[in-house]
Amino acid sequence: MSQATQLPDDAFAPLTRSQHVQSLSRPSLSYWQDAWQRLRANRRAIISLYLILGLLLFTLIGPLLWRVDPALQDVDQISQPPGADRSAILTEDYQPWYGDPNTPGEGLRLAQPASTQAVRLQWEADPDAAEYRIYRNIFPVGTERALGLPLFETPANQTYFEDRLDLRPGVYFYTVVIMDSAGEETEGVILPDGQTPGSLPNQLEVEVKRVVTLSEARQRGLVDADENPPMGTEYQFAWHPLGTDYLGRDMLARLMHGARISLFIGFFAPLLYVLIGVIYGSMAGFIGGMTDQVLMRMADFVVALPFLLFMILFKVVFSIGPGESGITPMLVAMIILLWPSTARLVRGQILQIREEGYISASRLLGAQTNYLVLRHMIPNTMGVILVTLTFAVPGAIFTEAFLSFIGMGVAPPTPSWGSMCNEGIKTMLTTPHELIFPALFISITVLAFNLLGDGLRDALDARMRNRE
Repeated sequence: MSQATQLPDDAFAPLTRSQHVQSLSRPSLSYWQDAWQRLRANRRAIISLYLILGLLLFTLIGPLLWRVDPALQDVDQISQPPGADRSAILTEDYQPWYGDPNTPGEGLRLAQPASTQAVRLQWEADPDAAEYRIYRNIFPVGTERALGLPLFETPANQTYFEDRLDLRPGVYFYTVVIMDSAGEETEGVILPDGQTPGSLPNQLEVEVKRVVTLSEARQRGLVDADENPPMGTEYQFAWHPLGTDYLGRDMLARLMHGARISLFIGFFAPLLYVLIGVIYGSMAGFIGGMTDQVLMRMADFVVALPFLLFMILFKVVFSIGPGESGITPMLVAMIILLWPSTARLVRGQILQIREEGYISASRLLGAQTNYLVLRHMIPNTMGVILVTLTFAVPGAIFTEAFLSFIGMGVAPPTPSWGSMCNEGIKTMLTTPHELIFPALFISITVLAFNLLGDGLRDALDARMRNRE
C-alpha cells in the first residue's frame, strides 16, 4: 500500500477577495444595448444613419445659414450651372442702332463687340437677294443645315441686324440666308468675314459677354449711389453654389426648403399610418377568431383600393384645383390606404407572442387585456415596428416625389424634390444640374433609409442573432 500524500494545512482555506478568480461571464446587456452594439458593427447602416442626420441638419439648420429666398429670381443668372462665370462688365446705357456702313471687313461680321445688351451684325449686300433671313443657334451648324431659331427677315437694302432676344453669356452661331423674290430660301448664305466660298462653317461664331449698365449696377447694390466708376469695370454678381434654375432661383435654397416638404411628408405620413397599422394589427392578433378574420378581410379590401384614383378623389374633395399643391390630399391618401401592410406584420407577431409562456403566466396572475398588450406584446414587436417605419419613410418620400413629378403633388412655386425634378427634366439636355441635384437628394435619402432599415432588421431580429 502506497503512502498517503500529505496535504498542506491551508489547502481547503476559503478564497479571499484579493485573489484573482477566472470569470466566464460577460457584462450584462439589455436587448436595446445589444441591438445598438450590433448596429454599430454594421458599417453601411452607420454611414446611412450619419447621412440621414446630415440631411436633417441640411433641412433644419441649412436655411438659417444660407439666408436666400428660394423664390427670389436673379434674372441675370438664369439656368446657370455651379461654378459659372458671374462677372459683368460696366457699359453705357443702350442706344438705338441702325447699322454702320463704315464697319471694317467684308461679309458677315460684328459691327460692335457682342454683349448681353445686343449683338449687332453687318454684312455686304448680295445682288441676287430679295430678302435676308437671320438665324441663331447655340450649336454649330453641320451638313444637316439645322440653322436654329429664325430671328428676323430684312429687305434687300437693309444689310444690318440687331439681336436683343434673350441673350445670355455664351457662344452663339449666326447665319444669314439669301432669299429670292418669291420669299423662298436659296442655297446661298452670306459668308462670314474672311471665309472663302465652299468652306465650312457658313455661320458666324459670336461670344456674348455679360454687361451691366450703371443704373442697373446701382439698383443691384454693386455700385454706391454717389460712385461713378469708369466704363469697363468688372463686377461679380451674386454667388449661387449649386447654380440657378430656369427662373434664376437659387438651387441650394430651393433644395433646403424642398427637403422640408419632402421629409415632412416622408416622416409624418409613415408615423400616422404605421401607428394605425400597429393598433389595428394588435387588436386583430390578440382577439383572434372571427373578429380577426373580419378585420383582416377589411385590410385586404383597403389594399385593393387604387392609390392614384383616391388621390384624384381627395383632390376633388379638398377643392384642390390645377396648379395648386396637393399636400393634404396626399397625406390623407397615404394614411388611409397604406396601413394594411404594417397591420399584417404586427398581427403575425402578436399571434406568435400570445402563445408564449410568460403571456399565459400573466393571465394566470390576473393581468388585464390592456396590460398584456401594452406591457408585453407591443414592446416585443418594437423591432418589427421600427424596421417597418424605417422602410416606410423612403417609400413615402418616393411617393411624394413621383406624385409631384407627374403634377399631382406639390405644385410650383412651392419647392419639393419631386416638383424640382419635374421642372428640371424640361431642360435636362441644356442645363442638367436642374435635374441632377434634386434627383441625387432623393436617391441618397431613399438609399440611406433602406440600408438603415436592413441594419436595424439584422440588429433587432433575434433569429439573425442566433445565426452568428
